[in-house]
Formats: sequence, structure tokens, C-alpha cells
Amino acid sequence: MSTIKALINSMRLRTLPLSLAGIVCGGLLAMGGLGPNGNWWAFALVLLTACALQILSNLSNEMGDHLSGVDGETREGPNYSMADGGLTEKQMWRAINGMVVFCCLSGLAMVLVSGSPWWLLLLGAAAIWAATHYTLGKSPYGYRGWGDLFVFIFFGIVSVMGSYFVVAHRIDFEWLLILPAIGVGLLSVAVLNVNNIRDMESDRGKRVTIPLKIGARRAKWYQTFLIIVGALCMLPLPVLPFFGFLFLLPVAGLVLHLMLVWQAEGRKLDPALPILVISTFLLAFVYGLIFK
Repeated sequence: MSTIKALINSMRLRTLPLSLAGIVCGGLLAMGGLGPNGNWWAFALVLLTACALQILSNLSNEMGDHLSGVDGETREGPNYSMADGGLTEKQMWRAINGMVVFCCLSGLAMVLVSGSPWWLLLLGAAAIWAATHYTLGKSPYGYRGWGDLFVFIFFGIVSVMGSYFVVAHRIDFEWLLILPAIGVGLLSVAVLNVNNIRDMESDRGKRVTIPLKIGARRAKWYQTFLIIVGALCMLPLPVLPFFGFLFLLPVAGLVLHLMLVWQAEGRKLDPALPILVISTFLLAFVYGLIFK
């Protein structure tokens, strides 16, 4: 495997729809009825920055799992480039540092183009810290059971309301904005949770996750709660009689995901992940499109 191909593999580009779900939802809401006259260039730069942060997180997580021994022979999920010998530690560190620089430049451009206040850079710095410290660093929060909270905050609240603020230049504490922020956050936590259910055996003794704390069966009930409540937050009852058909595909995907979660164990849970990611993105996109 070439170095470039190995690097692309470690970027895990298939995870990008999840990181973009909240951005697309918040951005579309800002460009439409809730916050008219938004800045399309700012919207594009928010999307670019979100993609960069997700890639940075993926690279950092692979390095963290490699250094801690989690990404070993007992791993249930797919192996990545460092485990296969496609990238050395030195090459991965270069990639991580390069993505940190890119995130900083993209975030700075976003602030300048959108005319956002400079304090927004502090939120960007917090996002970079969160992206690099899930499994990396002296005391990674992902190994101490805090991953769910951080994912809810950054993939849900910050993603939806932050993108809305950047594009619309204001924040509105309305239910039509708060509900999708909560919904996308819960569905994003569900993606992490099903990953952790799948990896319970390889994680045991190496890090703390919610499934390891409560057991596989309760973790699946937790998954069911996240999916149902998250979906309900994303189904605006006033417009369902008119636009309900647009929600059929993503809701069907969520139902199929839960069926797979309750039927499968370990590596057999892999097909449930892309279904959940795509369904979350579609649900967020449809929500933002309707109220645009």
C-alpha cells in the first residue's frame, strides 16, 4: 500500500457525512427562514473546517489507539494503516500536525470571511483539542468514558448552533434550532456507542466506555433510547402532514439500524454503522431544507 493510499485510508472519509450533518442543518436554517441573508462563502468554509476537524480526529484516534495497544489483533472493527504497516508513527505525526495547521488556517479564514467575532477562534481551539485528545495525549477523555458527552456537545450543540451563528451572525434560542442540535447530538452519540458495543472485547482492560460500564444488553437499550429520542427531535410535527414523505427514507434507515443492533454482535455490527451515519445526515439535511 502506498503512503498516500494509506493516509487516505486513515482519514476514514466515510465518516465525513456525520461531521457534516449538524453543519448542514444549522447552515441551511441560517440561509433560510430563521436567519435570512446568510453568507454562502462562510457556509462553505464552515463545511471545510468541519471536514478538516473530522479528519484530524480520525488520524489522532488511530495514533492514540496504536500507542495504547487498542488497535491490535483483537480489534473487532476494521484495521487501519498503522496496524497494517502502511504508515509509521513519524508519518502519522506529520499528518496530524499538518491537519492541525490546516484546521487553524481554515478556521481563521472562516472567521475573516464571515465577519464573526474573534472569540470564535477560542471555540475552534477547543474543537481542535477535542479532536486530538479523544484517544491521544497523557489523559485521553475517550479512555475515561467521556466520549459520549464530548460527541454530543461538538457534533450536536456546537455543530448546529455554531454553524447557524457563523452564517446568520446571530443565535436564536428557538425550538426549531435547539431541537435539531439535540437530535443530531444524540444520533452522533449513537454512532460512537455502537462502535463501542462492537469493540467491547478489544477495549476491555484498555479503556472505559459506556458499554463496558453497563454491559452489552443495557448498551443496546441505551442505543435504542438515543435513536428514538434523537429522531423525535428531528421530526417537526407541524410540517409532518405536508413533508412527512421526505423523512421516510432516513427514519426507515434508523429502524433498520436498530434491528441490526439487536440481532448482531461484534464484527457483525459493522453494517449498522454506515446506515446510521447516512440516515443521520439525511435527517439533518431534510430538516434544514424544510425550514430553509
